[in-house]
Amino acid sequence: MSRRTSRSWQHVCESKSQTGFSLIEVMIAVLVLAIGLLGFALLQTTSVRMSKSASVRTQATNLATELLDQMRVNRLSAASFPGQATFSSGSITAAICNPTMGAADVSAMVTIWKCEVVRSLGDQASATVLYSDGIATVQLSWSDRGGDNTRFDVSTRL
Repeated sequence: MSRRTSRSWQHVCESKSQTGFSLIEVMIAVLVLAIGLLGFALLQTTSVRMSKSASVRTQATNLATELLDQMRVNRLSAASFPGQATFSSGSITAAICNPTMGAADVSAMVTIWKCEVVRSLGDQASATVLYSDGIATVQLSWSDRGGDNTRFDVSTRL
């Protein structure tokens, strides 16, 4: 009889053993998964923001080299570029950005370039163009999305 009691007791203990997951284990697993997904979302957001910033820097590079190429083509007029191409933030308006079509002089080309700078880099963009002893320098400044001021400088010998 005592044998039977011990077997039934053993059977009761075995039937009370846990199978499956408890609620706390599931909650912890969901919490770990949620933290991982939030980290991934932050990574994606940062990636998109940095991609936009890199795109703007690329546009600034292209705009600066475009003006330097124009100065190289018009070497005899290169000394007039600093006075015409330099502008401060907020000084380029929509009225300025409608140059006479077909004008092929330096001032019309520089006006088109200024408008492209503002269109590509934003209303707070500014440009400083320097020319001395055959060396031309273009400095472009603009504000990133976060309000950080960014400056790009490029120089070349004409």
